[in-house]
Amino acid sequence: MHFGGPRPPKARRGDVRTGILAVLANGSRNGYQIIQEISERSGGAWKPSPGSVYPTLQQLEDEGLITADRPEGRRTFELTEDGRSYVRDHADDLAEVWESMADAQDDGHQDMRAMIGQVVGAAAQVAFAGSPEQRDAAREVLVDACRRLYQILADGQDEESQR
Repeated sequence: MHFGGPRPPKARRGDVRTGILAVLANGSRNGYQIIQEISERSGGAWKPSPGSVYPTLQQLEDEGLITADRPEGRRTFELTEDGRSYVRDHADDLAEVWESMADAQDDGHQDMRAMIGQVVGAAAQVAFAGSPEQRDAAREVLVDACRRLYQILADGQDEESQR
């Protein structure tokens, strides 16, 4: 979902691999935890899909850089000795993957997108579970919010043109 402003940077080919190795350098994780930690480390600028993470985990396992275990029903991945050596030898590459995401963290757009997502979620809850009166009240709130947001832009443009 994209709402105005610059798009977050796209991960380059190989970044998923590097990101996974960087995360696993701090200890074993399951696939979901790897995705979450990559998202957290990038300040929300990058959240790889399971469709890119799980095949990469399999590839890393085939290469002997990680191993998988099922201690509590979920596959948990950790670096092998070869994986730890690879991480030590490629420390600069592992750090670079996060640097490429750093620019997207300070622009305020991530916070705005998160807020928009929360509003959409709340509106959807009212739309599906609310009474007719609650849906009418929610419509009024949304119409008012749209009007006020456009007013913010209009006021900002007036201030700019008066300078």
